[in-house]
Order: sequence, then C-alpha cells, then structure tokens
Amino acid sequence: MSIALLFLVPFLGTLLGSFSVYFFHDGIGEKTGKIVTGFAAGVMIAASVWSLLLPAIDSSSYYTAALGFLCGVLFLLILDTVVPHIHATAEKAEGKRSKLSKSSLLMLAVTLHNIPEGMAVGAAAAASVSLEGGIPYTSALALSLGIALQNFPEGMIVSMPLYKEGKRKSRAFFEGTLSGIVEPAGALLAFLFVSMLSSLLPFLLSFAAGAMFYVVVEELIPEASEGEHSNIGTVGAAIGFAVMMLLDGIFG
Repeated sequence: MSIALLFLVPFLGTLLGSFSVYFFHDGIGEKTGKIVTGFAAGVMIAASVWSLLLPAIDSSSYYTAALGFLCGVLFLLILDTVVPHIHATAEKAEGKRSKLSKSSLLMLAVTLHNIPEGMAVGAAAAASVSLEGGIPYTSALALSLGIALQNFPEGMIVSMPLYKEGKRKSRAFFEGTLSGIVEPAGALLAFLFVSMLSSLLPFLLSFAAGAMFYVVVEELIPEASEGEHSNIGTVGAAIGFAVMMLLDGIFG
C-alpha cells in the first residue's frame, strides 16, 4: 500500500490540476504560477541529487552515475525533437503537427514528458525497498510530492485549452487527467524492471535524475523566470530546494 501511494501521488497532482477547470476559467495568477513552478523546480533538483544520484554513486560508481545521467538527458532531448515543446507557441507547435489542434499537441507533449517522471518515482520506490538502494521511503515520498507539484500546472495546461476550444468541462477534465495516467504506469514498470534486475538500479536512478534535470532546466526554470517578477520564481526554487534538502537530511 505504501508503494502504491508513491505511484499515485504524482497522478493526483495532474488530477487536481485538471479539476481546476471547474473553478479557474483563465488559469492561476502569474505570480502564483511562478512560485509553484519555481518550488517544483527546486524540489526536483534537490531530489535528483539526494534521492537519485547520490544513492546511485554509493551503490556503484561515479562513472555509472554519470553515464546514466547523460543517457537520461539524451532521452529527453530526443523526446523534445519528436514532440512539440510543452511551452511552445501555438504557431511553432502547429508547424510541427499541423493535423492536430494546439490542445492536442499540448496533451501529447505533457503525456510523453510525464514518462521519465514516473520512471523516477518507480526507481526511487524500488530503491526504498532494496537493501542496496539506500533510499529512505520518506525521500521517495518527497520526490513524489515534488513531481505532483509540477503536475498541477501541467494538468491545467491541458484542460484549460480544451475547455476554451468549446469542450465541456467534464470532457476537458477527463482528457487532462488522462495525460497523467502514464506516470503511475511508468512508475510500476520501472519498479518491476528494477526488482527483476537489481543490478541496473544505480543506472536507472541516475537515468531518472538526468531526465528530471532536463525537464527542470528546459521547462520549469524558463517558465518561472520569464517576464516580470522572475525573482519570485527564483525564491520559490530556493525554498523548494531547501525543503527537499531538509527532508532528506532529517529522514535520510
């Protein structure tokens, strides 16, 4: 039951973000969005280091961790060339997939970018029950919570445009929620894969760290710092990083 909770918490973030279509017709405020995005970025950076990279290094070597990290970055780089950028403008997105609407493109992009986040949760969950992993359950839970925070605005990104295109709120909510289904599925697959091949745990942990690092640098940091009030996003990132660092220090 405790492992299932790790898998479901990130999906809950997407669900709540999509459900906000019933309350916010134009999305959340700019300042609030920057704080939430910055906080999620800080949590995910700290989690990548303490919850993923350091345990990978402790159980293998710096070389394995570096290789896995770079492979995770490369994986996300390839994804970004195949699907439209999550925060791309409508013109750029439609230029890549002219047969799909902007909202469909966003749903596709968010769905595919959720895969490595689910893998990170699954790898952390496997490490939390592995004698070699060295990751406390509380650190894995903190990682899940950090990803859930990021998924909240992503759920809104999908559901709001669908509603504005004329779909019913229930339909927009359903499709927004659907974009997050891949996270618990990816987490379960990664958990089972690592459980069967425990020797791959250090590589997969660092792979997940690289994938998350790419998402943070490519998606979250630019979103939190663009336009006015960029310092709010920076403060949010610092708070998120400190919170995650303290969680790992206290419960690790």
